[in-house]
Amino acid sequence: QVQLVESGGGLVQAGGSLRVSCAASLRTFSPSVMGWFRQGPGKEREFVAAFSWRSLSTDYAASVKGRFTISRDNAKNTVYLQMNSLQPEDTAVYYCAGRRLFLTATTRHVDDYIYWGQGTQVTVSS
Repeated sequence: QVQLVESGGGLVQAGGSLRVSCAASLRTFSPSVMGWFRQGPGKEREFVAAFSWRSLSTDYAASVKGRFTISRDNAKNTVYLQMNSLQPEDTAVYYCAGRRLFLTATTRHVDDYIYWGQGTQVTVSS
C-alpha cells in the first residue's frame, strides 16, 4: 500500500511563508498528476493546486493563485506547495493527493484522486 506523507506545516503569522512537502513511501510511485487540497475548520475539503508532469500544466484555485506554487523534485520524488503571503483564511489541514498512474489531466475534484496523505496542519495567525 503506497502512502503519501506530508510535512512542513506549522504556525506562521499573516504575511509569512511556509513550504509543505509530500513524499511517497515508494520511490517508484510517481503519479502523473499530483494535487494539494485543504480543509478548514467546519468546511469541506477544497482544491488548492494541481500539477501534471506529462503536460507540465498547473492549476490553482483563485484564492491562492499568485501566492502559492506547486512543484516537484524528481530526484526526491517529492511534491511541494510553497505558500507565500499567507492569510488567516489559509488556516487548514493541507493534504496531498495523487490520481491513478495512467491519468494525465489535472482536476479539481476530490473524488478524482485516489491516493491521499494524512494531512499537515497550517495555522496562520493574524
